[in-house]
Amino acid sequence: MDMSLESLSKEELIALINKEKQSYSEVRIAELEDENAYLKSQLAMYKRMQFGQKRERFEGDPAQIALPFETPVDQIAAQEEILKEKISYVRSRPNHKGRAALPSHLPVEEIEIYPAGDLSAMVCIGKEVTEELDYEPARFLIKRYIRYKYAAKNGEGVKIGHLPERVIDKGIPSAGLLASILTDKYQDHLPLYRQKQRFAREDIQIASSTLEGWTKEALIKLEPLYEQLVFDIKTKGYLQVDESPIKVLESEKKGACHQGYYWVYHSPLDGVVLFDYQPTRGSAGAKTMLESFKGYLQTDGYAVYEKHGKRKDVTHLACWAHARREFERALDNDKTRSQKALSMIQQLYAVERKASQQMLDPVKIKELRLTESLPVLNELGKWIFEQIKSTLPKSQIGKAMQYSYNRWDALSAYLHDGNLLIDNNQIENSLRGLALGRKNYLFAGSHDAAQRAAMIYSFFAICKKHNINPYNWLKNTLLNISTINHKNITDLYPQNFNKVQQLTNM
Repeated sequence: MDMSLESLSKEELIALINKEKQSYSEVRIAELEDENAYLKSQLAMYKRMQFGQKRERFEGDPAQIALPFETPVDQIAAQEEILKEKISYVRSRPNHKGRAALPSHLPVEEIEIYPAGDLSAMVCIGKEVTEELDYEPARFLIKRYIRYKYAAKNGEGVKIGHLPERVIDKGIPSAGLLASILTDKYQDHLPLYRQKQRFAREDIQIASSTLEGWTKEALIKLEPLYEQLVFDIKTKGYLQVDESPIKVLESEKKGACHQGYYWVYHSPLDGVVLFDYQPTRGSAGAKTMLESFKGYLQTDGYAVYEKHGKRKDVTHLACWAHARREFERALDNDKTRSQKALSMIQQLYAVERKASQQMLDPVKIKELRLTESLPVLNELGKWIFEQIKSTLPKSQIGKAMQYSYNRWDALSAYLHDGNLLIDNNQIENSLRGLALGRKNYLFAGSHDAAQRAAMIYSFFAICKKHNINPYNWLKNTLLNISTINHKNITDLYPQNFNKVQQLTNM
């Protein structure tokens, strides 16, 4: 090499050096352009996340002037005229198109209104009926059980009336009150300190520690039913799984919260949901539930699930909703190819809507998918395979293609059985209540408290799936769980509530 360089003239050597510099510059420019495109796509995505999905956020303008403390008199008069016209308009209600029918199951309070003045010389010729839906705040009352004692006349024994089963032995709250507290906290996301304020408005003073103790004792009553639910869900042949974070006060770091996780398992075939608290998001978090699982397992692309999905007794299903989101994020990076992928994914969902609208059974759903979905999947898979070769891996469109390409078998696996779903959206819906509650109470007091909350989240999620009133179910369960035969404990599942109630009333 040195010999060849020495043989070159000065002009040839300079030309060679310039050529090498130009080649290096072109490569470096191409690398910088790729990096710039990637950073632009990331910036566009973050802008969309910030301003498109979280519009409720507001950052004050430092240049904003102070608000006036007093309103000019002429503006007050003008506003009064506007209000006068608005009230007159509301009273007249022009072009009123009617109202929704009132519920037929509610009690009716009739209020008779007669015309003013002397009616003795008049005859009633009819009446007009107007109805409105009214509300009265919750009513507190004291139940006083008076048990009479009887002694045998011969002095050989004493009898006393049997006291009904109580949720908290020697405690003052009834099953109805406890069911209300738990429903307000875990279903309607009303923290205990706000409930305490509501009690105080009714002149009922209850200490925070007392409310916390009642909540804990009521949840402990549900442990046998929850343990049975854990046992049953492990036997399901088709599970969807997801996880969501929860902050816990117990932490090894002083002044910090521990980041725990709710692992959520959903059985789509019978609408059963299980929340399982674990202090970690690592593989140990899912081991308890999935180490012996056999059947169809549907998840997102998290590596822990992929490990379980590779077991020989498991068929791993991916989620088309997650694959679609990746292409949606790439719209600002490569609109043409992103729209093409999204259009084909939309065709897959159109088939699912068709099956739902026609109320097809699983056999017919499988036939429909093989006829209409399989050709779309084949076309999309072939297109991704061809395009990914000429796509930058770090670009957003490259990441979207790689996500689907790496999971293609799992994304196509829902074709195996008409009972299987195209995505994991149902389990994500079960997590919404948790997300709302988390915004209100922020954290769990301990790892044990987080697991107790997992129990009630499980049962309330099942109530929602089966259109069961959570308060009615919980009150009935708290009343009966201590006395029910262990062989019949599944009768207390929310999905069995209406059936058991009907048999009881017969």
